[in-house]
Amino acid sequence: MNDKYYDATKILSLKDIRGERPEIYAITSNRTAGKTTWFSRWIVKKYLERRINKFALIYRFNYELNDVAEKFFKDIKELFFHNHEMTAKIMAGQTYANLYLDDEHCGYALCLNGSDKIKTMSHLFSDVDVMFFDEFQSESDHYCPREITKFQSVHKSVARGRGQQTRYVPVIMCSNPVTLLNPYYAEWGVSDKLQDNTKFFRGDGFIIEHNINENAAKSVELSGFERAFKNSSYSKYNAESVYLNDNYAFIEKMSGKGRYMCTIKYDGGYYGVIAYFDQNIVYVTNKGDQNFPSTYAVSVTDHAANTMLAKSGDYIISILRDWFKMGCVRFKNLQAKSAFIKLVSY
Repeated sequence: MNDKYYDATKILSLKDIRGERPEIYAITSNRTAGKTTWFSRWIVKKYLERRINKFALIYRFNYELNDVAEKFFKDIKELFFHNHEMTAKIMAGQTYANLYLDDEHCGYALCLNGSDKIKTMSHLFSDVDVMFFDEFQSESDHYCPREITKFQSVHKSVARGRGQQTRYVPVIMCSNPVTLLNPYYAEWGVSDKLQDNTKFFRGDGFIIEHNINENAAKSVELSGFERAFKNSSYSKYNAESVYLNDNYAFIEKMSGKGRYMCTIKYDGGYYGVIAYFDQNIVYVTNKGDQNFPSTYAVSVTDHAANTMLAKSGDYIISILRDWFKMGCVRFKNLQAKSAFIKLVSY
């Protein structure tokens, strides 16, 4: 492929933090960089060369399986596979689809929301050697309920068989950089570890690549439509590979003596709210006191015996909301900021 487009040769050659072969490769870059095209071509090429048996495409919702063959294959057919055709047949009430290349069964499209059904049919997918999950970060935060659990379940269902309890089945995950707080980064514990200049991050079993394609960025600059919206966060996300939904404003370190006000329980984590009255600042840290009497659960899911379910009109929440409006709240990191904003949102 042309050098001006994305090339995954580097990331596929890297080892994880233990020096072992990763099983998850997560790649983010600015739009139109070519990462989806590169991996789609790579998967089909490996299949045609019989270097893999079959592949599985991952989608979230049942309706995404409609026209799946055209969605996946149309662009790469026009670029690389002129003499080939891909078709699909939806199975098991839109739980998955069988994929056919030139009428030969080449793989599957699997639906995360159908993880329970896929578990009961796991023997069908024992011939899968690689999985591809495009758009693993949602621009609209539209994820499956309990998505991480369903993602794990689907992979476990696929990675069984061939006389092994667990096979090595790598997952390629691609997306544009939407938010460091996406559920995958949060689960891997990297949301507050990735920096602006991080290119490759080696985790335990996974590698993350954050790529900025300069040619793609320049093509955006040449677009009259994009120039008209050049100051919008979405255009910066398209061109500069900045995280669309993240805002580092008010993320600082605090020092001095403060008074502990309350604890926020959000998405299973505990966050402490501390008032620095001498500085007229409320500070939210990611280390909250789980046993503090005033512990607010942001959602019903977080609610437990030792928490109070947060309500928009609660006195303390109203005060914190007013402090935030006045610009008097600071945060340890993005997770603390997200928890606080969820708490004070109407």
